[in-house]
Amino acid sequence: MKFPWAGPSGPCKTFAREGCGYWLVIIYLCSRFMKSGFVNIFGKPNAGKSTLLNALMGEKLAIVSHKVQTTRHRIRGILSGDGFQVIFSDTPGIIEPRYLLHEKMMDTVKHSVSDSDLALLMMDGRDDPGENDKLFSSLHLKSGALVLINKCDRIPAEEILARKIFFENKKYCIEAFGISALKNLQTDHLMERIIQLLPEGEPFFDGEEMTDRPVKFFAGELIREKIFSLYEDEIPYHSTVLVQEYKEKENLTRIQADIIVQRETQKGILLGEGGRMIKKLGTEARKDIEAFIGRKVFLELFVKVRPRWRDNEMHLREYGY
Repeated sequence: MKFPWAGPSGPCKTFAREGCGYWLVIIYLCSRFMKSGFVNIFGKPNAGKSTLLNALMGEKLAIVSHKVQTTRHRIRGILSGDGFQVIFSDTPGIIEPRYLLHEKMMDTVKHSVSDSDLALLMMDGRDDPGENDKLFSSLHLKSGALVLINKCDRIPAEEILARKIFFENKKYCIEAFGISALKNLQTDHLMERIIQLLPEGEPFFDGEEMTDRPVKFFAGELIREKIFSLYEDEIPYHSTVLVQEYKEKENLTRIQADIIVQRETQKGILLGEGGRMIKKLGTEARKDIEAFIGRKVFLELFVKVRPRWRDNEMHLREYGY
């Protein structure tokens, strides 16, 4: 193993040459090495993965909805503190793929399994433990895992205990926790345990970075979140958002985005009578984007029809999948 401080120009040579002494080497090591690693969150749709990411980060990075399959991308949150750096990943809910978009989402889950230092396996506490055990076992994790029994405020304490005992007898489980991601119950204790279990190493990102995604990506996600909250039935699942323009001017950020749907009838629903619904969508999305970036925003939305885009490789690449 090679150490950065041991080479001919490394700090050990510098310290020896300048007579700084052994204690400076120790200071160097302490300043560079910390608890750091990749912690990836897995589970069924609507287990609360995105809510947990936001709770642990203390910032809203992942969009949330009561509807299933809201998360389509892997979203990383970088949490740096005194002596640690945790790179969290929110992943799409694990499903049986029905079309190409689903397959790409599940590919994201597979890639997240391979680079995890620690996995968080999350379930709705009211769900069947056996069904979730099958799902967790099917991941064939290379790392250890903490099992998170979410929404613990909604189930009796004896049921939480029974589920904890059930999972702690599984090979993949280091420890099981009853938590509420929405109400921040036991998340501080969870965070302490995560840091304890991470390996020691150098930080992967600059301490001021919070995510590896550009702001443009989050603008598109916030627009998509509003589609989930304002429209019913198939519209949220048959649509995506492509930010075509993101320009920061002196006092204003200008954003132009296309909302992609599969059919003309869906376009009509998105627009609404006299354009009423698209105006409401634009107003609410603009407010959320302004709160996220801390600047005034001019937002322009266009609706475009791309038949069967969810099964079209070229379209999916264009839309960032």
